[in-house]
Amino acid sequence: MPANYTQEQVNHMITAYQANPSRDTVDMLAEDLDKSVKSIIGKLSREGVYQKQVYKTKTGEMPVTKEQLILGLADLFEIDSSKLMGLEKAPKQVIKYLHDTIGGTQ
Repeated sequence: MPANYTQEQVNHMITAYQANPSRDTVDMLAEDLDKSVKSIIGKLSREGVYQKQVYKTKTGEMPVTKEQLILGLADLFEIDSSKLMGLEKAPKQVIKYLHDTIGGTQ
């Protein structure tokens, strides 16, 4: 079975990606090498150099789950988190507001 990439292509991909590890670089490599983005990401992953992009919210913050916020509230009140059952049905913005206001991070 023939290889999908020559060693020269692999070296080029690694060098370019390590210089600028971003989705833009992956897109550029896919276009340059006439390969799919998934193929480029797969090869970079197998070579051990691909870095999965970290998801951030629209506001640029790291995402936090309702559960994490509720556990944080329980810690702030120094109570058992099971006593706050039902809060998971509240809108996340409300839970976050409570957490940040009580915790003093707003």
